[in-house]
Formats: sequence, C-alpha cells, structure tokens
Amino acid sequence: MAEPINLNKAKKARAQAEARRQAAENRVRFGRTKVEKTVTKLQAEKAARAHDQAKRED
Repeated sequence: MAEPINLNKAKKARAQAEARRQAAENRVRFGRTKVEKTVTKLQAEKAARAHDQAKRED
C-alpha cells in the first residue's frame, strides 16, 4: 500500500519550488551590479557622442 501524503504540504512544496525557479530567473535577468550598469551607461553615452560628432551639417 502506498504511503499517504498531505496534499497541503505537496501544494506548498510545489509553490515554493516555482518561487525558487522564478527567483533564479530574475537573478539572471535583473541581477547586474552597479558597476556593470554604470559601464553600460557610459558606453552608451560614448557611442551617442561619437554618433553626434559624425553628423554632417547641411
């Protein structure tokens, strides 16, 4: 005979596993350090300046 399980505990365990999976996904998506964000911002600003300097005047 199979061992009976508590459905409430199984439901909570499944929800907790889903929350852990979502947290791991968010860490990958949004988990950048301040230095990485700053470097990206500075690179974008530099590229924008280079683009503006290369414009031709009519």
